[in-house]
Amino acid sequence: MSTSSEKTIATSLKLPASVKAQIDASAAQAGMTAHAYMVRALASTAQRAKLRAQFLKDGQDAWDESERTGTVYYHEDARAYFQAHAAWRRGEGPEPVKPARKPSREQGE
Repeated sequence: MSTSSEKTIATSLKLPASVKAQIDASAAQAGMTAHAYMVRALASTAQRAKLRAQFLKDGQDAWDESERTGTVYYHEDARAYFQAHAAWRRGEGPEPVKPARKPSREQGE
């Protein structure tokens, strides 16, 4: 979302009347103007698209590394790590140690 000091640019957006009515109703329910509601929705959608693109890139990079090195994180090790990490963030245990990469099971252990 933009900051109050960020330059704004006027734009025009033509909406079907039914969509505008839904926006008006939702904005009123949220205690916002329709304009603020649309700005927030557009900014949120753009941010999600950016995060999704990074997620896909990170996944591809991890796949490429696994292909290059022949090593992977085993599901059970990753699951245990993330469970321990969640517990640690709740203050319910020590900070977990990241699991070690292991040979791919397809290549034998």
